[in-house]
Amino acid sequence: MSEAKLAAGQQKTVRTPRDVRRFWRVLLAVVAPVPMLFMGIYYLVSPVDGDAPFATSVAAITADSGRFEAMQWLQVPFFLLIPAMFAAAWVSRRTAPRLATIGGLLSVGGMSAGFFLLDGVVTLEYLTARQGFDAGTMERLSDAFEEQATIQVGGLLFISAVTIGLLLLGIALWRSKVAPAWMGIALAFGGFTHPFMPGHLAAGLGLVVAAIGFAGASYALLRSSDDNFDLPPLER
Repeated sequence: MSEAKLAAGQQKTVRTPRDVRRFWRVLLAVVAPVPMLFMGIYYLVSPVDGDAPFATSVAAITADSGRFEAMQWLQVPFFLLIPAMFAAAWVSRRTAPRLATIGGLLSVGGMSAGFFLLDGVVTLEYLTARQGFDAGTMERLSDAFEEQATIQVGGLLFISAVTIGLLLLGIALWRSKVAPAWMGIALAFGGFTHPFMPGHLAAGLGLVVAAIGFAGASYALLRSSDDNFDLPPLER
């Protein structure tokens, strides 16, 4: 075999994968404020508080079932809260690494557990009103669900993610200086105060404030270069 053929056989084809960092950066920027914004609107259009008695909720749904059906769809984008939390942690990770890491673990972990263990957007109150089920029986069923240990753990982790997790992510966003300080404060305030807001209107406004805070992550992502966002793809 000639030296030229030997050299040609030893050559390797080097290919660089397509760089999709900009796609992920922009996608996270678009997603970040969406879940809290839609959930804030949900609370604002709801005629009852989130902790209203079972019978009160059934009566409200019976009186205006169309509104509550639309409210179910407003809750659908809430599953995007996990990537939104990841976005807030990601943009803060380099200048506030410990806060971003702890806040990210608490928020993403707690929210994942909550989504898995808690009930979905179709509530027992809604089914009672729409299907004509016996309200007393369904209320006992609701109470039985709430007494289950897995549901209680899921609720605790969910609340911890919204309060403590978002509080830490907001502080991390503020201290990282990748977005205006007031946006990090909005995220911390909107998440931490949510369980303590009196009534559905105040709760809705608080979540809209949190959505504005998440927009701080969008701001940071859109201003970032691809190189600051992540490492480039490797040759193969």
